Amino acid sequence: MSIELAINSAVFLRYLVIVGGLLLFAGVVLGSLRLAGRNVASPLRTYRGWLVMIPIVLGTLFLGREATILGVTLLAAVGFREFARATGLYEDWWMTGVVYVAIFALGAVSLVPDPRLGSPGWYGFFMATPVFVIALILFLPVVRNRAKGELQKVALAILGFVYFGWMFMHLGFLANTTNAYGYLLFLVFAVEINDVAAYTFGRLFGKRRLRERISPNKTLAGSVGAVAVSLVMPWLLWFSFPHFNTAMLVLTGLIVGVGGQLGDLVISYIKRDIGIKDMGAAIQGHGGILDRVDSMIFVAPIFFHTVRWFSGMG
Repeated sequence: MSIELAINSAVFLRYLVIVGGLLLFAGVVLGSLRLAGRNVASPLRTYRGWLVMIPIVLGTLFLGREATILGVTLLAAVGFREFARATGLYEDWWMTGVVYVAIFALGAVSLVPDPRLGSPGWYGFFMATPVFVIALILFLPVVRNRAKGELQKVALAILGFVYFGWMFMHLGFLANTTNAYGYLLFLVFAVEINDVAAYTFGRLFGKRRLRERISPNKTLAGSVGAVAVSLVMPWLLWFSFPHFNTAMLVLTGLIVGVGGQLGDLVISYIKRDIGIKDMGAAIQGHGGILDRVDSMIFVAPIFFHTVRWFSGMG
């Protein structure tokens, strides 16, 4: 990934056209509804959030591999910060400090070449990082000679690192593949379409709640509709990974359709348990960073290892 490769990448340019066209279409629809006297205040705020986020995402990918990995690392750190603040872990700077260092260490090993193979990204160290980080977090109370209340802090720190750090950072490691534009752009695009499909089908056909105690607005119809749309997406965007066979296209659709919803539901029960609506307010109309990237947390590592198993990382 580099600026030169992005300029000459048919995949990158196609996504620019697709995303630009969808933004223009959505803008026209919202403008027409507003002129017709419809209340579009809420979707308009969401749309304005997209107008900010999409150029940042595409711009980061355009700048290349290093910028992409750094961008994902920063997102992981900010996401963990939101989680730590919401759960009260942020008050313990020993625990949060270790997790921050660990997240940036994941970014570093994603950037450096493998010392044995010479390939981009130190995959072996990336995969082994949770062992060392979890051991260090477990050892912290011993170093500090503390016991009371430490179990909860340890559990939150481990969850924060594994879920919001290590799992999400698989997205950044995909920048080391030769088909990085195809993988990354598809995942970002398809995961967001999955979210939109779940909302749309839920509003149109939703009667039976999916998990009312976790997320009252999610419906079974919305869930099924999102999976159906996600199964179609790999075929429509086959140019993203022309080396995928039929089985891989189906698997990719299932990973996005099911994994995206799992990530969203997990964040939902965490927020409901601690009694908040959004993890933050960083993005107008979208809430916090975690509220926007939650669907990617399951998708990124499952897709990464599926691709590595069937196609390699070349």
